[in-house]
Amino acid sequence: MKKTLAKLADGRELIYFDSDEGAVRDTPPDLRPLDRVSSHPDLRRDEATGDWITIASHRQGRTYHPPAGACPLCPSRDGRLSEIPAADYEVAVFENRFPSLAGEAGRCEVVCFTPEHEARFADLTQDAARLVLDAWTDRTAELSALPGVEQVYCFENRGVEIGVTLSHPHGQIYAFPFVTPRAAKMTAAAAAHRAATGRNLFEDLLSGARAATERVVTAGEHWTAFVPYAARWPYEVHLYPHRRVPDLTRLTEAERAEFPGIYLDLLRRFDRLFPLPGQPDRAAPAPYVSAWHQAPRTQGAELALHLELFTVRRTPDKLKFLAGTESGTEAFINDVAPEAAARRLREALA
Repeated sequence: MKKTLAKLADGRELIYFDSDEGAVRDTPPDLRPLDRVSSHPDLRRDEATGDWITIASHRQGRTYHPPAGACPLCPSRDGRLSEIPAADYEVAVFENRFPSLAGEAGRCEVVCFTPEHEARFADLTQDAARLVLDAWTDRTAELSALPGVEQVYCFENRGVEIGVTLSHPHGQIYAFPFVTPRAAKMTAAAAAHRAATGRNLFEDLLSGARAATERVVTAGEHWTAFVPYAARWPYEVHLYPHRRVPDLTRLTEAERAEFPGIYLDLLRRFDRLFPLPGQPDRAAPAPYVSAWHQAPRTQGAELALHLELFTVRRTPDKLKFLAGTESGTEAFINDVAPEAAARRLREALA
C-alpha cells in the first residue's frame, strides 16, 4: 500500500491510498475558492445518564442529496471540482468539511471506497476491499495517537432509509474525545463477566455462537459471522476474528487477508434478503449500518475488536423504526427471531 498526503483549499487533510506501493500518485491542487472550516462542537454531559451529547449546529448547512453531476466524492473531472482534486483514485480519506467533532473535541473523516459513483461496497473486488481495510487500519493508528482521543469508530451508513445524504459509496471515521455509551456498557458487562466467571466475555460470546451453529452465517479459518443471541435489529450480524484483539492495528496478515472475502460475502447476502415484487431473481439493496467496535484508549483491556452489520429493513416493504419503546426507554423489540434471521442469511446466496 502507498499513502500520499495532500491538502485541500481550506487546509483540510486529504490522503490517497493506492494498492501498488510503486504507484505514481498525481496530487493536483484543490482549485475551489473555499473558506477555512469553522466548526466549534459543544460537548455536553447528560447528568441524568452520564452520556456525552455533541451539539454541532453548524452541520445544518451540509451538502444534502446533490445530483450525481455535483457529487463531492467523485473524482474531479471534466471541469467539475470535488473534495478529491485528482482525476482518479482507489481509496481517498479526508477531513469532513462539516464535522461533528473537531479540534479538542476530536476529528471526523470521510472514507471514499471507490471512485465509481453507482457502485456499492459489495461490488468491490477483494483487493479493493483489502485496501479499504488498510485505510481503516492506518487511520485507527493515526487518530488513536492524537491528544485527547479516547475511541476511534469506523463505520458505513448505506441507504436513504438510514439517513444517508450522499449516495456515493463512502464511510466515516469518528475520533471521539470520550468513551461512547455502547463501549461503556460493553466495558461494564465484560468486567462483570470476568468477576463472575474468570473468563473474557467476548471470547465466550464467540465460542458460544460457534457452538450454537444455528446462529452462524458464515465462517473461515480466522473469522466467524453470527447473529447474536439477543439481536436488536431484524437482520444483525457480528463478525469476530477468532483471536481476540483490541483494534484493527493488531490483526495479523493472515487475518487481514481473509477478511475481504468474508465481509463481501456478508454484504452480498444482505443485498439478497429482500426480492423485488414480482421479480424473485432481483432484490433491492438493503439499507444498513456497518460498524467497527474497537477498544477505547482507557479501560478497554477486556473488549474485543468486532464488526456489527445490521439493516433497518424487516420485510421487503417494512422498516424497523425506533419509536416510543426503543427511543424512549432504549428497550429494543425485535420482530425477527435471531435463528430465523441467520437461516435466511445462510440461504440468501443459494
